[in-house]
Amino acid sequence: MDTYQIAVIPGDGIGPDVTNEAMKVLEALQELDDAFEVNFKLFDWRSEYYLQHGQMMPDNGLDQLREFDAILFGAVGDARVPDEISIWQLIMPIRKQFQQYINMRPIKKLAGIDSPLKNGSPIDFMVFRENAEGEYSNIGGRLYQEQPQEMAIQNTVITRQGVERIAKYAFEYAKKNNKTKVTSATKSNAIIHSMKLWDEAIEKVAVDYEEIALESYFIDALAAYFVMRPESFEVVVASNLFGDILTDLGAALVGGLGVSPSGNINPERNFPSMFEAIHGSAPDIAGKGIANPIAQIWSAALMLEHLGRPDLAAAIVSSIENVLQEGEVLTPDLGGNSTTSEVGDRIVEEVKKQLITH
Repeated sequence: MDTYQIAVIPGDGIGPDVTNEAMKVLEALQELDDAFEVNFKLFDWRSEYYLQHGQMMPDNGLDQLREFDAILFGAVGDARVPDEISIWQLIMPIRKQFQQYINMRPIKKLAGIDSPLKNGSPIDFMVFRENAEGEYSNIGGRLYQEQPQEMAIQNTVITRQGVERIAKYAFEYAKKNNKTKVTSATKSNAIIHSMKLWDEAIEKVAVDYEEIALESYFIDALAAYFVMRPESFEVVVASNLFGDILTDLGAALVGGLGVSPSGNINPERNFPSMFEAIHGSAPDIAGKGIANPIAQIWSAALMLEHLGRPDLAAAIVSSIENVLQEGEVLTPDLGGNSTTSEVGDRIVEEVKKQLITH
């Protein structure tokens, strides 16, 4: 019996709705597989918690999370709490203190979804975004606030160790999955210090993988190529900011943020990894029951793959595709009129059919 302890942080806005559907799918799996058991513990750390307690999570919040096998995260963001508080007091401490330096985001056009691109080419590649340093650093500050001479400095942090370890992860993934090349996002023609180090560190790692080609593109050109020829990519590795922007663009090519998952990975497994949809708390549709739960359900599948159950992960993704191809139970963002829970229920039905059949 494989028993997994999962910390669940539903968060703000649509976070609780989509997270509930992901939990529903995981609970269905344990009903069908005698060798699989999942135990959830919910943590109500969100903007409302901040308004009551003056912090996004307790002082010992990370210690509470440390012993779990993984974290399922909903979304964070509320107009009543500045983003720099909700993000830097909740998501960022988890990512950084738990050394989740790999952010993996599949860019895959699932069967049953139409891309806005007209050529109809298959889109299926993985983006690895450096998740612990880079442009998302809180090193810097502001001077002479609200005066004409006000200035702000935000420092980018690029380390050789940080770049080499994500590069190695990307190349190892390519090797394991029979990919032929890795694409690096850079801007070393203009950002001559940090991005030069990025290039040099990537190239050093590539030497150990002669069977896998390394190509490097400036970020502006790469964004254009994502649209012009997305079928040409297999594995993309990028800095924190570049990876964030590229994957939102990639998500738009394969159905939108509502169907795009992600994982924040600590490869050494010294700490729990965290899995979440790419989308945010979507306050404009919060409480309406129409949020698309597919991204969060797929994120739960990534979590299962990380925990060593790729069979169950594959069953979830296959079930999602079957529901999309059927086209009868879809949320409004995909052209349907179904609710969040109705889509979750339909995916559960497909998962049961998949596992009973096999």
